[in-house]
Amino acid sequence: MLLAWGRWKVKFMIHNKVYPPRWYDGILGRFYRVAASGVVPPAWFREPLPPVPDRRPGPAVPTLEIISHCWRYSHMLAYQLSSFVLYPPSKLRAMITVFYAGEDDGTTKLLAFIGSHKVPNITWNWQALPKEQLFRRGIGRNRAALATQADWVWMTDCDIVFHKGCLDSLARQLVGRQEALLYPRQERTTTMLADSCPMLQKGRALQLVDIDTREFSVHSRDRAKGAFQIIHGDVARVIGYCDGIGLYQTPAAHWCKCYEDRAFRWLVGSQGTPIEVEGVCQIRHVEKGRYQQGTLRSRIRSKIRRMQE
Repeated sequence: MLLAWGRWKVKFMIHNKVYPPRWYDGILGRFYRVAASGVVPPAWFREPLPPVPDRRPGPAVPTLEIISHCWRYSHMLAYQLSSFVLYPPSKLRAMITVFYAGEDDGTTKLLAFIGSHKVPNITWNWQALPKEQLFRRGIGRNRAALATQADWVWMTDCDIVFHKGCLDSLARQLVGRQEALLYPRQERTTTMLADSCPMLQKGRALQLVDIDTREFSVHSRDRAKGAFQIIHGDVARVIGYCDGIGLYQTPAAHWCKCYEDRAFRWLVGSQGTPIEVEGVCQIRHVEKGRYQQGTLRSRIRSKIRRMQE
């Protein structure tokens, strides 16, 4: 009943271009964060999970779909997409799916440039969305999860770089696995970079760009969070990505805070299983492309990120 109501409401909002106000996000968002703590049965908001024995074990040469969103972050997405060109896999086949909006001229040009490169074992998949759907990251993730043909799906962000050896080391870890959710045990990150940093400025040109891993330090992860969620394809095709939670499938007039990864862990009943993956790197940055530069909101968010650093 809840699933049917949520799906009808989302279709109604999309058809009528009704975008909820910020207070709507705030109230429902708090409800789902409380629900994800375990006080509400996840089965109310998803289809039954495929039993573990019924999930196809990861094959010797797995297929992988990597899914990211980009809104005015093309200078960082350039590093991610370049890493697939510079360090293509030999032990798996990957589809690279990027959701974007046509109004984002920088990203549109970057995708055209990268798409002109023919790379072994890599398939490009650019998916344009109305910006109101792009602003809710769960919409694209859910659409891709339900439609994927891959053995595994990696939900990521456009500031993650899949450097040398990353995808092949991942392929080795995926063989024979049937868990619903995995994540890399470690990643390498930069310090919080200012927008004037040479690395970020270099990414603004239409060219292949690479990172110097000596500028990154190693950090451990304790759960499948945000950009580090690797989902079994059989699970993704059945429950999507928060498919039954209407809030996370509703378009918005502004970029929404990304809390849906916590809800997804609740839905699958797991924080994820850690695996050893080489070359996972994140470019950390102060300025958020989703906020209009120079506004009070942008300045406050930048100061908060500096304080967190």
